[in-house]
Amino acid sequence: MSINIRAAQFSDVDGVFLVRTSVIENHLSREEMRRMGITESVVGDMTKKGHCAWVACDNGEIIGFSMILREKGCLYGLYGLFVLPEYEWRGIGRRLTVLAEQELFRHHEIAWLEIDENSRAAKFYMQLGRGNKANLDGTFIRLEKQRDN
Repeated sequence: MSINIRAAQFSDVDGVFLVRTSVIENHLSREEMRRMGITESVVGDMTKKGHCAWVACDNGEIIGFSMILREKGCLYGLYGLFVLPEYEWRGIGRRLTVLAEQELFRHHEIAWLEIDENSRAAKFYMQLGRGNKANLDGTFIRLEKQRDN
């Protein structure tokens, strides 16, 4: 298995949506995403702007992605990081996160995300050095990571 990670392109939008609707934790259908304003058009426009989305591919098939809201310093704002369940625990999420953080830190001192404190993803991000945990309403927390100078 040779996983290639590259900048996302407009032609990757369907693959990104396939991954996003295939995850178990934090699952959303296309209709649920549409109601939230997350459409193929919105994601396609983001990929056209560049430096905000990356895809992991296995034999040309998209198996994971990360997206950022570069203007806000946020990894999780619109989408975040998702990997197909059968590809979890292989370091793909870590690699995608590193690329996203590198781009965020080119523009911000702090990269942040808001997430359910009880999720596996929260534990993952904390293991990658996210801290400064701030409780939000309910079970959601804000995690931050400082840029290394």
